[in-house]
Amino acid sequence: MAKHNDSHFQPFILMGFSDRPRLEQALFIFVLVFYMLALVGNMAIILLSALDTRLHTPMYFFLGNLSFLDLCFTTSIVPQLLWNLWGPEKTISYQGCAAQLYIYMVLGSTECVLLAVMSYDRYVAICRPLHYMAVMHPRLCLQLVSVAWCCGFLNSFIMCPQTMRLSRCGRRQVDHFLCEMPALIAMSCEDTMLVEAFAFALGVALLLVPLSLILVSYGMIVATVLRIQSAAGLKKAFSTCSSHLTVVSLFYGTIIYMYLQPANSYLQDQGKFLTLFYTVITPSVNPLIYTLRNQDVKGAAKKFLACKKEHRVE
Repeated sequence: MAKHNDSHFQPFILMGFSDRPRLEQALFIFVLVFYMLALVGNMAIILLSALDTRLHTPMYFFLGNLSFLDLCFTTSIVPQLLWNLWGPEKTISYQGCAAQLYIYMVLGSTECVLLAVMSYDRYVAICRPLHYMAVMHPRLCLQLVSVAWCCGFLNSFIMCPQTMRLSRCGRRQVDHFLCEMPALIAMSCEDTMLVEAFAFALGVALLLVPLSLILVSYGMIVATVLRIQSAAGLKKAFSTCSSHLTVVSLFYGTIIYMYLQPANSYLQDQGKFLTLFYTVITPSVNPLIYTLRNQDVKGAAKKFLACKKEHRVE
């Protein structure tokens, strides 16, 4: 049965941090700097993964996909956020809000599953090194990435229409800096129990199930690593896994807190800063996490810069 929605198709007002003008000024510079870092870092990883044949391996195929996701994820949010922080205009059209919610949820959900896929890749690399290339063949890698994207689209196509159709009794002010599902559900004037139940069920499927697979993978990796006798082998295993574990901790820690709690217990200010963390900071630090301890990527970057320098000299 269709629900009457008296605020349907009316533009929304993203309140963001408008009650703290000085904070908005500082956040504009902060967000702009981290956005530039995210653009440069993730584009560099995608470029190096494509150009350097030494990086044409499953690990860097998945890393390139993660960088692409982070690039799209932050770009779907930050330009609108910078616009709102810069001036008094805080509105976003209904269609723009819906598009932002769809894109945001597709990319966020896909990343949840992709991180689990990357942990499986690390499990095969460390626990079954002699069979690594046979197991992680290009077709399987493509299938695993396709599954991650399908999960993202499925979650978005189920939850976004339900969220946008909620009646808001003329309320247009979203107490957030983006059209995020918990904030949109919280401003509804009708019973949202069914929508929240769907959101919780899908949250368990797309957050806790991949996280459980990650923990199982790393449990088996730890058991294998403990049997490694050589110091070099231990160092290589630690270097291979530490970057991915750091990224998983940063991403899942904030996402689980945001999406596995009832909307009526959603703390707006806390939610804004947590969202700022995983939509702006995490995509910008991921390239640093993966490159600072990664000799292959650093070697590819040096080779690329050396080639550029030679071309300039010629």
